[in-house]
Amino acid sequence: MKVLVTGSAGFIGTAVLRRLDDLGHSATGYDRQTDPADELIDLRRLRAAIRGQDAIIHLAAKVGLGVNLSDLDGYARDNDLGTAVLLRAAAEESVRRVVLASSMVVYGEGRARCPEHGTMPVPPRATADLACGRFEPRCAACGSELQPHLVTEEARLDPRNGYAATKVQLEQFARIWARESGGTAIALRYHNVYGPGLPRDTPYAGVAAIFRSTLAAGRPPRVFEDGRQRRDFVHVDDVAAATVAALECQPEQGFTALNVGSGRVTTIGEVARRMAMIMDGPEPVITGDYRLGDVRHITADSSAARTLLHWSPQVDLDAGLRTLQHPTCQHQKAL
Repeated sequence: MKVLVTGSAGFIGTAVLRRLDDLGHSATGYDRQTDPADELIDLRRLRAAIRGQDAIIHLAAKVGLGVNLSDLDGYARDNDLGTAVLLRAAAEESVRRVVLASSMVVYGEGRARCPEHGTMPVPPRATADLACGRFEPRCAACGSELQPHLVTEEARLDPRNGYAATKVQLEQFARIWARESGGTAIALRYHNVYGPGLPRDTPYAGVAAIFRSTLAAGRPPRVFEDGRQRRDFVHVDDVAAATVAALECQPEQGFTALNVGSGRVTTIGEVARRMAMIMDGPEPVITGDYRLGDVRHITADSSAARTLLHWSPQVDLDAGLRTLQHPTCQHQKAL
């Protein structure tokens, strides 16, 4: 299959290109690091790149929290306008298959259960609670701490920052494109992706990369809140395998969203402790610091991806974290 990969020089993009090559596909990269930035929203150039392709894997995006209001236009331009131009070009070049990188951040805090009032969407956390070290979300009706649940694809979307909002919009554009073009669009809601090549020393670095850089400098990892935030860390090789499997599977025409995670719930504090042990570094420091744009817990059910894509994650967390201690984790600019 002939495939155009946007964001091909990025962290996930390079792993996807390797996977495509391993499986005998013919992949063409399209990336800000190798092409002028404006090409990513230049309809004429995009049409030329897409022409003759069988499918597109769209990974290019500006990543991070998007908590600074001065970043909003940049997120909207790179992520929303970039996706809209790409999908228009795909339609005009009669490409009818697109796999897009979404994110688990579209769920916000997801869903949780109150012992008295049952399962409910998680309300935003109050600044006063965070400042006092009360980090668990609370039931709006009774104030009880909520117990987090795994989130399925049917859960409502509740973005809590600018980056998350752009991923919701990306999915909406893809849904409209699939309906109007008669094509197939699969949005993969990636969880916390880590592995060799993970960007580091930037505001948009993954927490695992931040811990790795801190430990490499001989300092203890600094963990926000109380370290009990629940996440799902999935290795980049498993994400690449899921992405290519989405390209190759045969879902019904239209739009499909799938969670892509390891299926293992891990706390941020646990990851910091494991990395400190692997790298023989100092014990983590729990800071109690917080960011309003952060969610407390977000872990999703990835069983639908396992079923539809005939895919399952292969990299164990400890084995995956060991790949971060080596100097192969070079900085790569977010796309």
